[in-house]
Amino acid sequence: MKEFDLIIIGAGSGLNVASAAAEKGLSVAIIEEGPMGGTCLNRGCIPSKMIIHSADVAETINKSHLFGIIQKGYTVDFARVTLRASRAVDEDAKEIEEGIKETENMELFKKRGRFIGERKISVENKMITGKKIVVAAGTRPAVPPIEGIEDVNYMTSDNALRVTKQPKSMIVLGGGFIAAELAHFFGALGTKITIIQRSIMLRNEDREVADTFAKVFGKKHEIVLGYSPKIVKQKGKMIILTAEDQNKKTKVFEAESLLVATGRIPNTDILDVQKGNIETNEAGYIKVNQYLETTAKNTWALGDIVGKYLLKHSANLEAQYVWQNVFGGKKIPVDYWPMPHAIFTSPPIAAVGYTEEELQEKKINYAVGKYYYKSTGMGAALEEKEGFAKILADRKTRKILGCHIIGPEAPSIIHEVIIAMKAQLPADFVASTVHIHPAMSEVVQRAAKNIEW
Repeated sequence: MKEFDLIIIGAGSGLNVASAAAEKGLSVAIIEEGPMGGTCLNRGCIPSKMIIHSADVAETINKSHLFGIIQKGYTVDFARVTLRASRAVDEDAKEIEEGIKETENMELFKKRGRFIGERKISVENKMITGKKIVVAAGTRPAVPPIEGIEDVNYMTSDNALRVTKQPKSMIVLGGGFIAAELAHFFGALGTKITIIQRSIMLRNEDREVADTFAKVFGKKHEIVLGYSPKIVKQKGKMIILTAEDQNKKTKVFEAESLLVATGRIPNTDILDVQKGNIETNEAGYIKVNQYLETTAKNTWALGDIVGKYLLKHSANLEAQYVWQNVFGGKKIPVDYWPMPHAIFTSPPIAAVGYTEEELQEKKINYAVGKYYYKSTGMGAALEEKEGFAKILADRKTRKILGCHIIGPEAPSIIHEVIIAMKAQLPADFVASTVHIHPAMSEVVQRAAKNIEW
């Protein structure tokens, strides 16, 4: 049985730890059955944002008449849109793999691994052991138990980004950020979209933001709330889906394609982590302490498989702490605050910190500042009618507790708030800082100025 100083399971953010270990001269084994780079590079953030940009361009063209530009139509080369993204990420994944193979003290195992004991893994018909192990094997799409689903050619986020023929119509199951982003992509390019969600859209967002999104998005695409899918079947080239509400009332939907975007599940079952003495919670995510240590000796976990935040930038942050806590000598607890996120749909959304609902639940005395894009010079120039920025601050300390933005450039303009929160600066700091006029960021400054103390 070959022993390594470090075994990394998963070639996403875990590679950050692997590279640092290799630079120190340690022997490193990387286990990854798929392409290098993990979900973000191959099936998530990078290719999705590349194809979504095409959707954003299409939306800009579609509303150009608002700005006096009369366009005479355009043609979508759908295959070119998705192939552009696929080729780019495939090239990056290949380069990463070549780099690993060229590193003298790294060994890549391109097969699925399974735990057979504490820090012992079976892979490629071999058994290997590690002095230390980091589990960073991520998650996969969750597929609900719908009658007939196995007989239907459905899509998930794993393969939707590589479709080269655009469907004329699509049923989207789910109301989270993946459903919203992919519905925007296909819909903006011309696919007729029907979203079916058993509860509400974007339920983890601030309620005011989520409701505004549903209102705006619902004007472009059909959104059916309160219904759960029960039966699905293939009828020629069409997919027929029957959904049911709490009162057993049914509705029947028909479309060329079906996208299942109902959440993610961790890959802990595939890895047989229990055999490695690694405990999981009820949802299957690996249990870790504040140092990202698992219940197994000299075994850590990071990224989506931990289930703290299913975000690439969170996984990268955790990788930094894992490196420190594995090899740095002094252990340091992970500091996630403040952890931002964004949804690249239309309109885009960005958020950081607490929602108003969370503050109410925690009974924290907070103040709200809100400002609409349309009341700023740049917002008026863009004909933005519904977007706004909302800042939540502690009434006593005046420090920012949360910020939620829905509207153009939201994922970019929220960063001054993130920095202020990290530096523990009061909201007055954002309000009193001179902002370029007219620029999109003024909506954030004026939200801070509008806080009703």
